[in-house]
Amino acid sequence: MNPYAASLGDRDVLSVLASTPERIRLLVSALGPSGMTRSYAPGKWSVQQILMHLAQVELVFGFRARMALTTPGYVVQPMDQDRWMAVEPPLDPAGALAAYEAVRAMNLALFRRMTPEQRTTSLTHPERGAMHVWEIAASLAGHELHHLAQLEMVGRRAPH
Repeated sequence: MNPYAASLGDRDVLSVLASTPERIRLLVSALGPSGMTRSYAPGKWSVQQILMHLAQVELVFGFRARMALTTPGYVVQPMDQDRWMAVEPPLDPAGALAAYEAVRAMNLALFRRMTPEQRTTSLTHPERGAMHVWEIAASLAGHELHHLAQLEMVGRRAPH
C-alpha cells in the first residue's frame, strides 16, 4: 500500500522521479534565501526542513530498494521522520538540495535499470505488510509530489 498513491495518481513513476527535482529546484530558487524559513502552515516544517527531509527519504528508500534486491526475505526497518529530523544536523538549503539531487540521480539510475523481475522482488514492511520493490519507487514519487505541493503553497504565500 502506497501512502502517497493519491499524490502520484496515474502518473508514470519514472517520469515523476526524473522531473520533480527540477521543479523543486526552481521553486526553491524563486523563494530565495528568506523563503527557506517559511512554512506552508503554522507548526509545519519550513522549506529548509522539507529539503532536508527529502534528502533523508531519498537515502532511506534507495537503501530499502537495494537491500530488497540483494537480501532474500528483507524486512524494512521503519523510520520515524520526526526523530530523524531532531537528530540530523541541519544542512544549509543548498546542501540539502544537493544531497537530495545526488542520491536521486543514483536512485533514478537504479529504478530505470530494473528488470521486471527485480521490480517484483518481495520485501516486508512491518507497518504495511508484504510489498515489492517497485512500490518503493512509487512511494518515493508520490512522497515528493506531496512535499512539492507544500513547497508550492509556500510560494503562493510568499510576499510579493
